[in-house]
Amino acid sequence: MKLENKIAAYFTKNASSLAVQIVEGVLQRMNLIISKEEKQHAIEMYIKFFEFLGQSILEETEDIAEDILSWSKKNAEQQVTSGGKISEITVRYPPTREVFTDLITKLSDDFGISLRESKSIIKKVNSMLDVSLNETILAFEMLTERYEEKTRRELAELSAPVVLIQEGVAVLPLVGKIDSYRVSYILDRGVPKIAELQLQFLIIDYSGIIDLNQELVSSLKSVGDILGLLGIDVIVTGMRPELALTVVRSGMDMLSFKTFAHVKHALEWINQKVDMT
Repeated sequence: MKLENKIAAYFTKNASSLAVQIVEGVLQRMNLIISKEEKQHAIEMYIKFFEFLGQSILEETEDIAEDILSWSKKNAEQQVTSGGKISEITVRYPPTREVFTDLITKLSDDFGISLRESKSIIKKVNSMLDVSLNETILAFEMLTERYEEKTRRELAELSAPVVLIQEGVAVLPLVGKIDSYRVSYILDRGVPKIAELQLQFLIIDYSGIIDLNQELVSSLKSVGDILGLLGIDVIVTGMRPELALTVVRSGMDMLSFKTFAHVKHALEWINQKVDMT
């Protein structure tokens, strides 16, 4: 058996102890403390890493184990869901390479393999780590986009809920920073929902809005106009002085909507109007 194959067989046979050495070495080099669960998960991954490394040397293949790719994706997923940074993962790769190089150099001396063969093994390890790193970054970017989209959608739902307060009357309280995404959400999701409620009056309350620009004024005016075409009387409340100034500067004609300072006043007007009919 070639000396290189002997060290490959050693990787496979002693994968568990070697994995522990790698994980402990990286943690020590980085002066890093992680949970027992995360540590055990890393050890299990490196066991598979060494088993595959030994196999790839024996079979002279350049493939990478699917387990390593799955582990990389899972690392990225954990960072995204916990709100962590990708740098918290990537920073571990350089010391990992160093620990691997030291280990393989020592084993090469123990097995008496040549410098060329030792470099070949180190190159294979680095190639596997490169693929793992690239997979982690790509997965992080993709999952971040999905997570941000999900978060924007949830915020849109929370920032513009349609609340039925009495028969034929609902309130659309606009809360927080209203951007173009949330206005689009109101148009695409909110308007159909409002139509299903068969309302006579809808109170759009601006009191919870943090900021408003002229473009958004135009978009929100369109929401009111669409609802008016559906036969719903739109009432505007909570228009603070600074918001009113933005409306005036935008040139939008909001006088077609009945306005009140508070939702309470709008309800009183609605009830009086209903009683008169």
